[in-house]
Amino acid sequence: MQLARRLRLPAILCALSVLLCELISRPYAEMGIADDRSFLWTAQQLATTGHLLYNGWATPILGWQVYLGAAFLKLFGNSLTAARMSTLLVAMLLAFLLQRTFVRVALSERNATLGTLALVLSPLYLTLSVTFMTDICGLFAIVACVYGCLRVLQASTTNAAIAWLCFAVVSNAIFGTVRQIAWLGVLVVVPSTLWLLRAQRRVLLSGAAATLAGATFVLACVHWFKQQPYSIPEHLIVGNFSIKLLVGHLLHTFLDIPLLLLPIMALFLPQLRKTTRKQLLLLAGIFVCYLLSAAHAHRPLFLEPTSPDHFGINVHGMFDFTELKGEQPILLSVWAQVLLTLISIGGLLGIIASRLSARSPSNTADSQALSWKQLLTLLVPFAAVYTLLLFPRAATLEIFERYTLALLVVALIFLLRYYQDRVRAQIPFAVLPLILLMAILGVAITHNTFAFYRARITLANELNAAGIPDTSVDNGWEYNFGVQLRHAGFINDSRIVIPAHAYVPAPPLPTASCDMFFYDETPVIRPLYGVSFDPTGCYGPTPIAPVHYSRWLARGPGTLYVLQYSQHGRP
Repeated sequence: MQLARRLRLPAILCALSVLLCELISRPYAEMGIADDRSFLWTAQQLATTGHLLYNGWATPILGWQVYLGAAFLKLFGNSLTAARMSTLLVAMLLAFLLQRTFVRVALSERNATLGTLALVLSPLYLTLSVTFMTDICGLFAIVACVYGCLRVLQASTTNAAIAWLCFAVVSNAIFGTVRQIAWLGVLVVVPSTLWLLRAQRRVLLSGAAATLAGATFVLACVHWFKQQPYSIPEHLIVGNFSIKLLVGHLLHTFLDIPLLLLPIMALFLPQLRKTTRKQLLLLAGIFVCYLLSAAHAHRPLFLEPTSPDHFGINVHGMFDFTELKGEQPILLSVWAQVLLTLISIGGLLGIIASRLSARSPSNTADSQALSWKQLLTLLVPFAAVYTLLLFPRAATLEIFERYTLALLVVALIFLLRYYQDRVRAQIPFAVLPLILLMAILGVAITHNTFAFYRARITLANELNAAGIPDTSVDNGWEYNFGVQLRHAGFINDSRIVIPAHAYVPAPPLPTASCDMFFYDETPVIRPLYGVSFDPTGCYGPTPIAPVHYSRWLARGPGTLYVLQYSQHGRP
């Protein structure tokens, strides 16, 4: 065991577990997955021209992720899958770093490893790890900064503390270029660390200087990004701020957090047995509040998952925001939703019951390396500011589960540390079946998502073989983005500021035509045909044969059809 710890074998196991799950899921498809087609286009342009070019869709700055993706394109060929594998590499490194970070917050190797597996084998993490979205790389920047700050607090010498402070600032400044909110490491986490070390004058002054330099770098990057053609600004102050939308979107997203951490939440279910009658009444009141919150979030039967979601767990078992015609087939039955709800919400009530109970044992003897006060001072300001920065988006558009990844890490640290200190010194291995269950679900969701996208590529190829160009087909907004970029070079987004007047409103579709999602953003497409889950929509099916796609854990495969979008058919 000592040798395993010295070689960091538990952390390596976490990283290899991610790789194994992804290999099983077969995550390849030569089309965009959600927003990543825009980011992949930027990586391809960088690999081809050597210039960092935006295309009218990216609100994240992209930064080093694009350079890493371009390197993979150079090394392994100009395929979207090759670029996405750069994200998988970062996801594996992040899994390793998460395990070491959990050890640094005074968790045992066993608890740190099981906690890491609970997160990195979740459907949310596994699906994002094989896209070119910025969420995994942004989380890497935050976790690297937190790890550096933990090493600062635990440094044995002043020089070591200063060195780790510089590491935290430099790593967050550079890795944060992928996603602006990741710079909360240098802007919030590092200052919180300096507050804890304010009695050490030399460390404080050196850290303040490094933080100032980091903040200056951040401001310079933000200013540079605003000047780039076809970059999309993200505003902290919005005009149409809706409290109703804010509350609804926050509930949609945050009610799913217990579900996303389900294996760890389940550890607290036994604590419900320790409650008194008065405490049970209080828990019942809290559960009623949950029901009211879920009702406000407009989900039927108050069952998990409460969010329609775009990545992670959802009733369809794949990426949800496709906007094709017809209804997606359901993967999670009502009974599966009931089971997930009982475990996740029951675990949340168990945490509350544990806090209410005075009989909880204390196991703090091995947790003195980092006190609760230090942990709270380090992470709570970050979590608070991170959440506040979600408000403008939540009050105008919507927020997704993937936006909560950094908050999941913070919640996991507190849950694991609390369990170790107040409930039981070692997490029981009985949690492994739940981790395995979530991993199986994550592999299935990842596989189903990419199988679904490959089916759409197959239909696109069949339509092209029939002489129908891509510009006449609505194949979902992600595929359409690729068509728009090939023909126009940028997404026709109304938010484009530079160059002026780049955005031109798309001419309206003919009256006798089906509508198309994001039509204004992709005006090169004048749809005569469209891909659908339902063969009866619009103006009926075409002679093009339907395509079936694999759906693991489902009763049967899914099927996609080609519909006519116009009464007149082909011109």
